[in-house]
Amino acid sequence: MSVVALELFARRGFEETTLDDVAAAVGVSRRTLLRYYPSKNDLVWGAFSEHLERLRAMLATAPAEEPLMDVIRRGVVAFNDYGADELPRLRIRMTLITSVPALQAHSALRYDEWCAVIAEFVARRTGGAPDDLVPQLVAQAALGASKATYQRWIMRGGDLLLQLDEAFRLLAGGFAAAGGEPSG
Repeated sequence: MSVVALELFARRGFEETTLDDVAAAVGVSRRTLLRYYPSKNDLVWGAFSEHLERLRAMLATAPAEEPLMDVIRRGVVAFNDYGADELPRLRIRMTLITSVPALQAHSALRYDEWCAVIAEFVARRTGGAPDDLVPQLVAQAALGASKATYQRWIMRGGDLLLQLDEAFRLLAGGFAAAGGEPSG
């Protein structure tokens, strides 16, 4: 359903496409569509909650001796690995999310959920609470690195996963190796 919705949004525009349009395109009623996706905004985000649970599990099962930022980098790269076949739809999704005002507002909720997963992991590793400064700082910095990488990828293309990997390596190193544009 969300694949069809993304194609409609890309072709007609997000605001111009109604839930009824999406329901008709997939051959279900609007009510059925809303059982799977509580709002039009959620159609764009797809199975985000399922991906978050996968990220949470990845972080939770990381070896205790693996450095914190290495675990986060590895987890975020895996979280964003949709496979080559999905990249065109991912580009549509992220273009919509970063450019449509209604989706930008909804994104704040989704980004908070994402940050909570990172902050919980950092808190477990540091012995603090998720709302302590360090877990919140790491989560927000990680979100910033991800968003900046996506913005660049939308504009310039390249290998998204390599760019995310590099962004998180730079973040972990305090940008000491930053001398120019990330490769990829």
